[in-house]
Amino acid sequence: MGAPVHGSDLRTDRPERSRRALVAGSVGNFIEWYEFGVYGYFATVIAARFFTPEGGSEVEALVKTYASFALAFFFRPVGAALFGRLGDRVGRRPVLIMVIVLMTVATTLIGVLPTYDTVGALAPWLLTFLRVLQGLSAGGEFGGAVSVMTEFAPPGRRGLYGSWQSFTVALGLLGGAGVAALLATVLTEGQLGDWGWRLPFLLTLPMGLGALWLRLRLDETPSFESLREESRPERPPGREVAKAIALGAGRIMGWAAAGYTFLVVLPSYLQSSLNATFQQALVATVLANLGFAVTIIPAGLLSDRIGRRPVMLTGALLVTVLAVPLLNLLQNTGTSNAVKGGAVFVAGAVVGLMAGPGPAMLSEMFPTSVRYTGLGLAYALSNAVFSGCAGLIITETIKRTGSVDIPAYYAAVTCAVSVFALLTLRKEPVRKGS
Repeated sequence: MGAPVHGSDLRTDRPERSRRALVAGSVGNFIEWYEFGVYGYFATVIAARFFTPEGGSEVEALVKTYASFALAFFFRPVGAALFGRLGDRVGRRPVLIMVIVLMTVATTLIGVLPTYDTVGALAPWLLTFLRVLQGLSAGGEFGGAVSVMTEFAPPGRRGLYGSWQSFTVALGLLGGAGVAALLATVLTEGQLGDWGWRLPFLLTLPMGLGALWLRLRLDETPSFESLREESRPERPPGREVAKAIALGAGRIMGWAAAGYTFLVVLPSYLQSSLNATFQQALVATVLANLGFAVTIIPAGLLSDRIGRRPVMLTGALLVTVLAVPLLNLLQNTGTSNAVKGGAVFVAGAVVGLMAGPGPAMLSEMFPTSVRYTGLGLAYALSNAVFSGCAGLIITETIKRTGSVDIPAYYAAVTCAVSVFALLTLRKEPVRKGS
């Protein structure tokens, strides 16, 4: 299914409403990915506090931590279906307000959870429950945020506006990495493990309140208002929507897998497999996320001019070809720190080529009547399988095989599959106003 599903897609010509929608949609993505980044960066600390009873190994605890990580991702499709259905029926604005409240409460509570030493086996269950709530809220966030951004976008600017979703993902991951790096610098290892790890989660509360204020001021999108005025809105057949969801998930699976491998799993991999320090791992992660952030907006803008297909294909092909050589540079003890820094920067940058046009590409696959649900499910399913399981698959496979090349193989194979799905995209440039 290469062409978008046809449907009404009216846009506002009022720039202030478009900018307000861009900010209100972006802020939830920032908080969501800030938290997921923090969880990934502190995976080894969380493993020791919640998943390591006396006698348990560090590797086993890390695997359990990533299992909890993966579980949250598998609840994303549930959230996408639940909140997406509401968003396609009652509106984008009220559902995005519900989502930000749930996300903020669940993340803040992680910062006050008792650890295994305090409540025993109840600790990992409480953490996992909050991760499930986060998964539900995250599942409802993407579809609504991208719907708002692209439905408010001026003609010919969907790629640019949609790219802000991915850009705020990069900002969120960078924010999480920055907070983690700051804490690792000013606190001792003991302080970080005892209570310092809680601070990044508690910071979500003021951020969430600010996001809630912005969303309370958000207008409903013109596309949805137009749909609501129709007496009997036309909805495409369920089978057609399901095919579009599956194809959309395939088109972004490389983005999902490579993104999480290079941007989130990297710190724990460097520590557990290459004996890097916590600070070294965080520096590498910051550089990767900087590379990611640098290319996202230009990639989205370029896709408005030449089409989504060539830009996303370039990113997927580059990851397929470069993943193993880039990882080998990190593994080589003779490689200078400057070259290693350049390698992780490039790794992030090529993922940004897929992430920039990706949101607009998904949005254009679905009409207004099912857009929140359709693009949200495509994104959530792909992320559940290929992002949420990245840490678990990579850590467990390295443990079983002893091969430290697993992260590169994982990113390369998934991007290779995405290449074939992306080839179904239309070849012609996206026309302004389409």
